[in-house]
Amino acid sequence: MLRIENLCKTFHKNQLDEKHIFQNLNLTIDKGDFVTIIGGNGAGKSTLMNMIAGSIFPDSGKIFIDDKNVTSMPEYKRAKLIGRVFQDPLKGTAPNLTIEENLSIAMLKNSSKNLALAINKQNSEFFKTKLAELNLGLENRLKAKVGLLSGGQRQAVTLLMATLIKPKILLLDEHTAALDPKSRDKILSLTKKITDDEDITTLMITHNLEDAFSFGNRTIMLKHGKISLDLKGESRQTIDPSVLFDDELTL
Repeated sequence: MLRIENLCKTFHKNQLDEKHIFQNLNLTIDKGDFVTIIGGNGAGKSTLMNMIAGSIFPDSGKIFIDDKNVTSMPEYKRAKLIGRVFQDPLKGTAPNLTIEENLSIAMLKNSSKNLALAINKQNSEFFKTKLAELNLGLENRLKAKVGLLSGGQRQAVTLLMATLIKPKILLLDEHTAALDPKSRDKILSLTKKITDDEDITTLMITHNLEDAFSFGNRTIMLKHGKISLDLKGESRQTIDPSVLFDDELTL
């Protein structure tokens, strides 16, 4: 589902603060994989997601999504293939629009229809069903503005929007880091349910080692722009996470 070949990226080229992030990075992720990504600050975790999403372009190398070369594809076109949830609950939704309007926008992801046509009784009933599955009582608040929701509720809506039209790849960039413990646990539970039910290929950045080794079926550690650890399936249970603590990994 995702193939990265010889990816290179350097910031501030030919300047005093020149920083090499990736040099010939290679990565293949199969359809249906749920990959957790760990690494220290500056290891390239968010840069990798930004390049997959198309908000940053590599200096060289190629990115394929479902065997389609998207390396030079602009972000707005690539968005049809990708769902994304950011760390900040304020991102990913329009605060001055209602829950119904935000979900309608998500429904139009692969459509040329305008927003007015997407807001109808049939879609409203569909939204209510999907919101009820979140078990947050939001199915009765379709007309409420998203900006009035709590951080956890807003992140739940963002997660639903990112997966309402099943994406080829779901990118989760520390999507629970800004939440309180109760909301964090709820969002992680919803993440597992949605990705399992829909069999969505997922990449999740996390600084929580317990989450990294308990979620999904594969864990990757980035260090100095390279994959220093790549564990799949049962092999993840054999490693002592404490050995990963060093000066490069701030958790």
